Amino acid sequence: MLHRVVEGIKGNDGNDKKIKGTVVLMKKNVLDFNDFNASILDRVHELLGQKVSLQLISAVNADLTGDSAYDVTFDWDEEIGVPGAFIIRNFHHSEFYLKSLTLDHVPGHGRSSLCVQLLGLSRLKITKQIVFSSAINETPAPLIEYRKQELVNLRGDGKGKLEEWDRVYDYAYYNDLGDPDKGSKYARPILGGSTEYPYPRRGRTGRPPTKTDPESESRLALLMSLNIYVPRDERFGHLKMSDFLAYALKSEDKTAWRTDEEFAREMLAGVDPVIISRLQEFPPRSTLDPKLYGNQNSSITEDHIKNNLDGFTIEEAIENNRLFILDHHDALMPYVRQINATSTKIYATRTVLFLQKDGTLKPLAIELSLPHPNGDQFGAISKVYTPSEHGVEGSVWQLAKAYVAVNDSGYHQLISHWLNTHAAIEPFVIATNRQLSVLHPIHKLLHPHFRDTMNINAFARQILINAGGILEKTVFPGKYAMEMSAVVYKNWVFPEQALPADLIKRGVAMKDDNAPHGIRLLIQDYPYAVDGLKIWSAIETWVQDYCNFYYKNDEMVKEDLELQSWWKELREEGHGDKKHEPWWPKMQTRRELIDSCTIVIWVASALHAAVNFGQYPYAGYLPNRPTLSRRFMPEPGTPEYEELESSPDKAFLKTITAQLQTLLGVSLIEILSRHSVR
Repeated sequence: MLHRVVEGIKGNDGNDKKIKGTVVLMKKNVLDFNDFNASILDRVHELLGQKVSLQLISAVNADLTGDSAYDVTFDWDEEIGVPGAFIIRNFHHSEFYLKSLTLDHVPGHGRSSLCVQLLGLSRLKITKQIVFSSAINETPAPLIEYRKQELVNLRGDGKGKLEEWDRVYDYAYYNDLGDPDKGSKYARPILGGSTEYPYPRRGRTGRPPTKTDPESESRLALLMSLNIYVPRDERFGHLKMSDFLAYALKSEDKTAWRTDEEFAREMLAGVDPVIISRLQEFPPRSTLDPKLYGNQNSSITEDHIKNNLDGFTIEEAIENNRLFILDHHDALMPYVRQINATSTKIYATRTVLFLQKDGTLKPLAIELSLPHPNGDQFGAISKVYTPSEHGVEGSVWQLAKAYVAVNDSGYHQLISHWLNTHAAIEPFVIATNRQLSVLHPIHKLLHPHFRDTMNINAFARQILINAGGILEKTVFPGKYAMEMSAVVYKNWVFPEQALPADLIKRGVAMKDDNAPHGIRLLIQDYPYAVDGLKIWSAIETWVQDYCNFYYKNDEMVKEDLELQSWWKELREEGHGDKKHEPWWPKMQTRRELIDSCTIVIWVASALHAAVNFGQYPYAGYLPNRPTLSRRFMPEPGTPEYEELESSPDKAFLKTITAQLQTLLGVSLIEILSRHSVR
């Protein structure tokens, strides 16, 4: 790290006037980079005097110096007044990171700190970047044009390939997942821009189209390359590919996962605690179009569960909010036939649970469903399994729970995690940087919660969610994974991403003004909801106080041109396939601004943490959360059933994720669930 002190030499009145500044720069290789050749070239440039150029911009008076700049020396003039920003240019061959610029003894103003953010700058294209003082709340008139210019620079012109050093934020469809030039096996549908496969937008890279399909973007030549474009300020350097193979499977309790108690508890406190809902009609009904899929309603009957309701009738259990369901049937059934045509064998599942007097859940029945062999229009072929602890019936019940876990693992990774907290947030990152100046209070509010999102998403498109990537190899939907997530996105509603709205929609909570946070939970021992409501309330309180400080009334929200441009672009471009939905907030009131910012922060931070950082403790032991299944439930009279009787553990392991896929999956889970070190 270099601390470079610069000082002015003389004022207009002939008196020596010094203004000291400390520039803190970090060499690129401090953050785990190797840039040997550039470092050698930098030594040459330092000998030639080509270093770093800094130019102060006044916050009081219009620019008096034009394009002139001083090489790490500031000439101070009283007419400059208070410095409000500076322009920096990099003449090194390698990148460096600007940590801060601090000015001391500015005449009449004491100390002024102009920058406390980390920015990447590259010599490959001599970069001119405007950095504004973090102390500025309202933009002084002389800086308005600089503020506009910086936003124009960040938006780019929508043309050409974007290079590593660019800072451009732009939009594109997910047309870079497939690799049709390698053959039809690697072709994938474009996600976004269609009613069939709507999707949030990703960041544009501008790579040329493939030779086979001009609508698909070509991929990087090296599969494991991390040089996929993201805006320079979004890149990180601490993640290494070697991490995927560097972590061994840690030992855990090898028996707790088998119990019904743990099976049910993880629906409330595990890695995917956002799916379970209250059962409000029995038997469960399907929402799939019967013209296309026939009768998909549940085959679970009263006889299956009536003896385990602690004396309640089914009607009484529903009326007293005692029945719950983990329902993966409708989301998966349209793809089960296609998936089962591969080496993977899955079911669409429904799990019905009962809320006991002690506040815990117990599973009552699991339904495993397959498409009718004569065609989807003939409905589902289903079989219902009930709890058993001993003998072959106990082994069958363990397999039934495993098929449920497979469904939940795939849905968690594709929808709860990727779609809802990564893909859906990327448009917010792009729109925020394109339309809100770094000086804007909402940019300052949201920016910390976007850290690494675009970089991780780009990384995912390169090696995780692409055709033949790690996710397709380790999670049951295989080649249909991203297509399936696009179909689920059709039901994505922005206001329902709020925690209270989500809990109420799933029927696990009710509005109650007398309850904490105005929400009464119907399952008291629901750690995700209990802790989540506290965090949600803290975020909402902070956002409300913050927004009310900057926006004194609704008119200020309406008249904020940057804010209105941000919200318009977010809806019409970032989530363009949903731009006509009536549920979008109009962004005309402080309440709408507060609610929207609270949702974004909740999803990008707390919700993401809930569905991401618990992955290794729960899914690092694959028998607990297998990601795919390789054969169907054994039927009596078959060799597989005999094996289940004689060697239940062996039969179980033959059914779930294979060893190589387990190693890949666990490595992926380990790296995804680690906290950032930066």
